[in-house]
Order: sequence, then C-alpha cells, then structure tokens
Amino acid sequence: MVLKYKGMESSERKKHWDAIYQSKELKDLSWFQPKPETSLSFFKLFEVPLTAKVIDVGGGDSLLVDCLLDLGYQDITVLDISETALEKTKQRFSDRAGN
Repeated sequence: MVLKYKGMESSERKKHWDAIYQSKELKDLSWFQPKPETSLSFFKLFEVPLTAKVIDVGGGDSLLVDCLLDLGYQDITVLDISETALEKTKQRFSDRAGN
C-alpha cells in the first residue's frame, strides 16, 4: 500500500517540506509558537515522568524539544520528513543534539 499526502508521492512531500524550511525562518511559519503551551500542558496533566521516552512525530523545527529539555526530559526523539528542519534543530542545540 502506498500512502499519499494530498496526491503527493513521498519524495515530493520531502522536497515540499525541505523547501519550506529552507526558505522561511521558524518565526515566520504559520504554526510557530514561542512556547508550545498546549503540548506542554499535556505533559503536566498526564504527569509524564522525566524518564519517559518521548517522540515528537512531525516535530519539524518546533521548540517543543527545547522546552522539554529545559524541563529535564532527556530521552527525546524528533521525527520529521524534512532533513532541513531536523538539521536546524540540531544546529540550535549543538552539543545537546546528540543526546
């Protein structure tokens, strides 16, 4: 089975999202939040322990990972189709990205 996103093949989706993250700053994206309050509130509401394994699917260049690291979470994975978005996140963290 081949899954399609609005008629796009996987390679087209990747190019689409890479182009977005290459041409725009994070703050200029319509979904940008300086602090992802809704997502963070779920961590608090469900009392997610700091030792939990967290995966941010479609995380792009989101600041959620920054906030979680600042709160003390350590086992965080960001998954995204855009290598550009993931590279921007890695650059933001430099020494913390490998963790």
